Amino acid sequence: MKKTLVALLLLTSAGAFAQTSPAKQALVDKLLSLQRPAIEKTAQVMAERPALQMRQRAGIALQTRVAPEKREAVAKELQADLKNYADEVVPLMQQHAVKLAPATVGVMLAEKFTENELKQLIAIIESPVNRKFLQMGGEMQKALAEKLVADMRVKVDPKIKALAAAMDKHLGLPTVAANSANGS
Repeated sequence: MKKTLVALLLLTSAGAFAQTSPAKQALVDKLLSLQRPAIEKTAQVMAERPALQMRQRAGIALQTRVAPEKREAVAKELQADLKNYADEVVPLMQQHAVKLAPATVGVMLAEKFTENELKQLIAIIESPVNRKFLQMGGEMQKALAEKLVADMRVKVDPKIKALAAAMDKHLGLPTVAANSANGS
């Protein structure tokens, strides 16, 4: 009897957490709609990551294993293959991410936020000030990056050269200093 009562309480409490009012679900759906570009961007990055890694490996192989007179043609073929992959896989990943979002992100939003909090979150996202701020994102990052590079170049460049020399030494390659001395 005690086990049955505990089981009944667990089922009842689980059902209470699983229930979302239609009003709250509408807010979750709206929030997911507002976040669709971010969801699609996440899927795009995930789809492109393997291709970028392969592109880096191919670049190295292209320089070390392909005859110089064939490099340009092979590079074009590789680029076409990478583009075909992205053209096919990115939309698939984006569509599936959008499809999965309600059952993953949507459930989390419904569990962690009240209706009032969801309304506030939507108001923030739809706010003209927020949109203006987000539009400035690239501009702000560029300004910071330019200033950071300018300010840190003197300190970081010697460390980059030291790292390159250490890597060359480990690989048994002529050092950067030797290349510079030879006019390379």
